[in-house]
Formats: sequence, C-alpha cells, structure tokens
Amino acid sequence: MHINQKLSSVYLRLAIGISYLWEVADRLGLFGPNGHPHVGWGDWKHFVTYAKQVMSFLPEGIANLLAIIATIGEGGFGLLLILGLFTRVAAIGSGLLSLCFAVAMAISFGIESPLGYSVFTLSAASFLLASLTQYSWSLDKWFNVRLVNKKLAVYQSLQNKSETELYDSQNATSYIKEIKALAKIAYRI
Repeated sequence: MHINQKLSSVYLRLAIGISYLWEVADRLGLFGPNGHPHVGWGDWKHFVTYAKQVMSFLPEGIANLLAIIATIGEGGFGLLLILGLFTRVAAIGSGLLSLCFAVAMAISFGIESPLGYSVFTLSAASFLLASLTQYSWSLDKWFNVRLVNKKLAVYQSLQNKSETELYDSQNATSYIKEIKALAKIAYRI
C-alpha cells in the first residue's frame, strides 16, 4: 500500500471517528450546557428535540428510539474507527447510519440540508474507507500480523522435525497456501 493510501486510511478513520465521538459528547453535555459557545446541543433533551425534527415523518416513539440507536451507533463506530478494530464493519455501519441521516434530513428539511452539512459526503467517505484493502496503524493490522507470525512459527517448528514426524506433504502444502493468503492480507505482499 502506498504511503498516501496509508495516510488516507488513517485520516479517514480519525476524521470520522473523532467527529462521531465529538457529537456524542456534545449531546451528553460534556462540553457544557446548551447555549454556550461551541456547544451544539449541550444535553440529551435538546438533541432529542432536533432528532424529532429530522425524523418528523416518523411517529414520535420511533424517533426517540432511533435517536438512542444513532447515538450508540455513532459512539461505537467512532471508537472502533479510531482504534482500527473491525474497521471495515464499522465503516459500513457508519456509511449506512449517515446515509439514513442524510435521507431523513432531505425528507424533513429539503435536499440542501444534508448537502450543506456534508452528510452525504460523510456517508461516501465511510463507504470508501470500507473499500480499502488494508488499514495501517490499526488493531486490525496488528492482529493480522500476529496471526501470520504465529502460523509461520508453527510451520517453522514443523520443518525442524524429522521426516517421520512431519504430516503428509499435502497438508503441508495447504498450510503454506493458508500462510501465504494471510501474509498477503497482513503484509500486502
């Protein structure tokens, strides 16, 4: 993977993940009460009022439930993306969540609202992140490299045993193919 792709994947993960966690912290009142500078909602009540406006075409009870689900999703996806853990799944979830939000905004406020707030852009960036083949500086990468190294160590220990202790060559060949496939993922060779 080229250096610009490595940096782009990290940048996308952090930009999306931090943005999600920032919004969750705001709606939980961690940046101060509503009305203070740099505070969007300031508390759950103000956020739910906005969520009901965004989902005005849905019954109120469903809008309340979806506000909770969206907050849990944003917090979870944000944390997973920052850590680089289950990155592809988190990116797909982020793309779907933000696409649903963009469509709801368009229905309730008109198409200029999700376009002006770049919600479709967030969705597209999330799907782009999900399409990448590797995530540098991530827990996903670390776990993949550990798995390959562990399998290589097992294979090397088998090579050091006498011929009578080795299992048949067909099993050895399939094991080598498995290691090569994992190495392609972990090391991009």
